[in-house]
Amino acid sequence: MIQNIEEKFKKTAESLEEKPNEQNMFNAFLGLYPSEWKLVKVTFSKFNRSKQFGKTIPLPKPEQQIRKQIRSWLKTQV
Repeated sequence: MIQNIEEKFKKTAESLEEKPNEQNMFNAFLGLYPSEWKLVKVTFSKFNRSKQFGKTIPLPKPEQQIRKQIRSWLKTQV
């Protein structure tokens, strides 16, 4: 969903004064990229409204989605 997410996570980590972890990366990402965050929330909202009754396709909540991506990015940085 988010374009150039690896680059954005790298810039987010560089903007932090302390060692990056999931929580402070998430907070910094929301501060640095509010338009990207809004896009993720809007996409999730549109998807939920478009579901037909009785048919569910699991889509992670926006917070969970970003946190999961941050977590996997942090693992690759070690």
